[in-house]
Amino acid sequence: MAPIRGYVFDAYGTLFDVHSVIEAGRAITADPATLSATWRQKQLEYTWLRALMGRYEDFWAVTEAALRYAIRRLGLAATDAQVRRLMDAYLTLACFPEVTAALERLAPRPRAILSNGAPRMLAAAVASGGLGPHLQHVLSVDAVKTYKPSPLVYALGPTAMNIPAGELLFVSSNAWDVAGAQAFGYQVAWCNRAGAPAEELGLRAHFEITRLDQLPT
Repeated sequence: MAPIRGYVFDAYGTLFDVHSVIEAGRAITADPATLSATWRQKQLEYTWLRALMGRYEDFWAVTEAALRYAIRRLGLAATDAQVRRLMDAYLTLACFPEVTAALERLAPRPRAILSNGAPRMLAAAVASGGLGPHLQHVLSVDAVKTYKPSPLVYALGPTAMNIPAGELLFVSSNAWDVAGAQAFGYQVAWCNRAGAPAEELGLRAHFEITRLDQLPT
């Protein structure tokens, strides 16, 4: 493989812990972990479905639709104000503990986020986590109006960084995202925090780690 000249990170589940919304979920359920898991799964499903249908809405709208579905699916009740508080939790998601030190360690190579997130969501999460000084680019699918794993999305990284995909390491905790990035031509690292099995898509990550501070330099 070519030397790594830059790093491209997925945001949700990789840098930011999407399940840090669990605390906010306690306001409407005694089982906020199930709410969070259902919400996250439907959020991803809606991105894939909207991409296939060619009916793009930004990730904020998709995330709210997924939350409202999860509330109904679990037989819960929530006021609009409670829905809004849960949504606002996405703007201040907690970073995983090693993220800042891991990003610092990779300097001076350029580091970017490439995410399904809407620009406003990503800006808020990056600011809340104090990650701005460690990132040269924050790239949103909103620029191409579709979602991962579309090649149009993965092309945003090499274009913005002016580095070929084969000389960039794409890092994600989502196995399906890893497969999409590898199919596009990136070197890929799977941050397999949960010890999950690989997807059966005929593609395997070049590196498998459990924490971001294990990334190769």
